[in-house]
Amino acid sequence: MNAELFKQLVSELKIGKQLPDSVYLHKDALTEANEKLALFIAAVANALKVTEWNLVKLHKKEFRLSLLSYPSFYTESYPALHQSVNVDLVKLTHKTTDYRNSDNPPILHRKETMISTSSKHYQNFKDLTYEGENAGLYENTRIIGFKKSWENIINRHGYELVDGRLFRCSSVNIPDENKTIDRHRTAIVRHELSAPMKTLAKNGYLSGDYSIFDYGCGRGDDLRELEAHGLDAIGWDPNFQPDNDKINSDIVNLGFVLNVIEDQDERLEALIGAWDLCKQLLIVSVMLANDSFIAQFKPYKDGVITSRNTFQKYYAQSEIKSYIERNLQDEAVPVAPGIFYIFKDKLLEQEYLQGKYKRHHQWQQLTSPPTLNSKEKAKLVVTQHQALFENFWNTCLDLGRVPSSEEFEQSEETRQLIGSHKKVFNTLKELFDITEFEKAEKRRKEDLLLYFAMGLFEKRKPYTQQPEALKRDIKALFDDYKTALNLAADLLFAIADTDLINTQCEKAHQQLPASLLNEGHSLILHRDYINDLPLLLRVYVGAGLQMYGELDEEIDLIKIHITSGKLTLTAYDNFENSVPFLVERIKIKMAEQDIDFFDYVNEKRRPPLLNKHLYMSPEHKNYKKQLSFDKRLAGLLGISQSEETKLMRNTFDKGLYEEGKKINEFKLMRLS
Repeated sequence: MNAELFKQLVSELKIGKQLPDSVYLHKDALTEANEKLALFIAAVANALKVTEWNLVKLHKKEFRLSLLSYPSFYTESYPALHQSVNVDLVKLTHKTTDYRNSDNPPILHRKETMISTSSKHYQNFKDLTYEGENAGLYENTRIIGFKKSWENIINRHGYELVDGRLFRCSSVNIPDENKTIDRHRTAIVRHELSAPMKTLAKNGYLSGDYSIFDYGCGRGDDLRELEAHGLDAIGWDPNFQPDNDKINSDIVNLGFVLNVIEDQDERLEALIGAWDLCKQLLIVSVMLANDSFIAQFKPYKDGVITSRNTFQKYYAQSEIKSYIERNLQDEAVPVAPGIFYIFKDKLLEQEYLQGKYKRHHQWQQLTSPPTLNSKEKAKLVVTQHQALFENFWNTCLDLGRVPSSEEFEQSEETRQLIGSHKKVFNTLKELFDITEFEKAEKRRKEDLLLYFAMGLFEKRKPYTQQPEALKRDIKALFDDYKTALNLAADLLFAIADTDLINTQCEKAHQQLPASLLNEGHSLILHRDYINDLPLLLRVYVGAGLQMYGELDEEIDLIKIHITSGKLTLTAYDNFENSVPFLVERIKIKMAEQDIDFFDYVNEKRRPPLLNKHLYMSPEHKNYKKQLSFDKRLAGLLGISQSEETKLMRNTFDKGLYEEGKKINEFKLMRLS
């Protein structure tokens, strides 16, 4: 069975619950499906030793299926999912999700569509669906797929389930705890763009090329700033701007909305409603917190009540990612902690992901052409139109390859003067510094390998869905897509080789403008030098950031752990100071797929960063002052000036006090 045959057989199915992208079919109904397809499904289940399944989800556009276990399919009206085994038949991988302990598992509706019309259960299932339709329970089908939402809808319509059938309640139950949440008090006043809007600006989405809708805009501070820049931006908010229309837009921002809605059904409606409005990109952001922080508040439903009588549902990074993907059935790309992009426009998604890993060529001056032989006509033409051909050469350096006609605006002019782009390039190779181009080509190839390696963490995009510019890159630099993916996969697997990582860390330490190598343990560098790392270490860092999101500007140092598969990010109060103090430490554990956040809120307990010169380039304007200061401070405290030295804040302060010193910029002054 190959992908094409699979798609064909699925598309030909006349039985099963037909959705736009998939078909749901009960195991007992496989006798009415194509025999090849039925045998293939059984073979997949046997190969994976999956015995607990009675429903299969077949994807129409992908070589993928899911084996689903609904043990009470025939005995309960709306059975709950116990286990899902999602099988990727391209990558030959599978993922098992257990819902047995979930208090809000997915449930089934319209079961008659999943079985044969000859089944003894068919009419009963059909009656159940008809009963629910008459009661008005299917009016909003977007939120009925989970147990609690379905039960809430039944109760709201004045019904209750008795032995699986709907009966009108004699009275509507009133909750014991009748709380009123002050949702309007969650809308804070801002004097700068919110965090999710800043990511849009950073990634070029506030250039004026996209319309923007702010779903839950609060007091409208973001909108005022966007409008001041002449952007097409509007918003809606149930408390502050309830009369505004909800408008379909290129980009929809659902900023810190989900975590302030105490009703789970309404929360789900907000997510799906925002998704329906967006044409190209939805950005979702929520508040994150750990258990110790949440414990200080009073629990309420699945969140807490704050001291301002507002509801907050705090999430973990993996929890909100799973919530988005489960309900939107699309990939959520982490951009920062608590901030995710969900792309409807898959070409835009590829451009974004590719852009994350592209280094832009920075050139200062082109090598001037040497004196030319007048007999060489093509070279003479170049000297006569030097600005034009310098522009062409710069484009080659930026792309790392020969541009296509669409990628060079003056293409027609160069063709008339010399000929094809390839001929122009071959002429210029003899006039300009070819080693500069070879470096650019190598940089672009490495950037693409990093991009493809990171793409292997998620569902692979077909070649046909790649942007045209990327297709040209693949052909020029790798010959074909398969070769590029194989090389990327080799790179990704190589980050588990601790000996190789150690070798690359030693190499990086020799090549980087500044770094600290703890032999056999770790490499520490400033975030400015990430793109100067050897490719394998860029992949290592990129793999860690897959869980965290993009590096924000507050992060200063990166620690690559050589043997433990960890990545540590540290942020300081002001890295420009002679002695910065640690504000936040983030440890990303790739093997455990977990992130630990450590905040140093109490300023008096923040550890100092000593020997800061080790992380500075000798070319830095303050390097000499920092080096001199670090030497004096190390002598005063009795520590090494060439190693990573960790001191508790009280030990550091005590050491200065006992020597009668205080720090004033890059000087050690006497205490007055």
